[in-house]
Amino acid sequence: MLFKRLTVLLLLLLSGCGFHLQSALTTPAVMERTYLATENKHSQFYRELRSRLRAAGVILVEFPAEATATLSILVDETDQRVLSVSARNVPTEYEVYYSVEYELFSGETSLLAPQMLTLTRDYTYNENLVLGKAREEAMMREAIVSDLVRIVLKQISSL
Repeated sequence: MLFKRLTVLLLLLLSGCGFHLQSALTTPAVMERTYLATENKHSQFYRELRSRLRAAGVILVEFPAEATATLSILVDETDQRVLSVSARNVPTEYEVYYSVEYELFSGETSLLAPQMLTLTRDYTYNENLVLGKAREEAMMREAIVSDLVRIVLKQISSL
């Protein structure tokens, strides 16, 4: 009985704060058969976007002629920059960034004009923890890619 009351109370609190479950991705009907155009089919962004589109029920085709829509990835780049250095001129802080530019077409009709997105995260660097910091950078890059894909899919679903 106490568990039920706590559950109801929790649900009331969550609904009162504006919390809503994220709905499933809906894509425009024209994207039923989509060609994903890119120069780099091995990038993290491409692989994650491809996976999430498939999960949403989009049929990804191998040739543009078979597609009802083309989602073009025009820019797909990632790197890191030094943000700060120590008195000994050793990097102490880095910024990881990922930039993508994309557009969506159906035939000759532009459904989404070219959109440029760049997300960044920064982390401190310690030369004594090289392996841990390398893993932190990789995890940060994965999180950035996930956020980028979520933003792209949200823009597409609002068409």
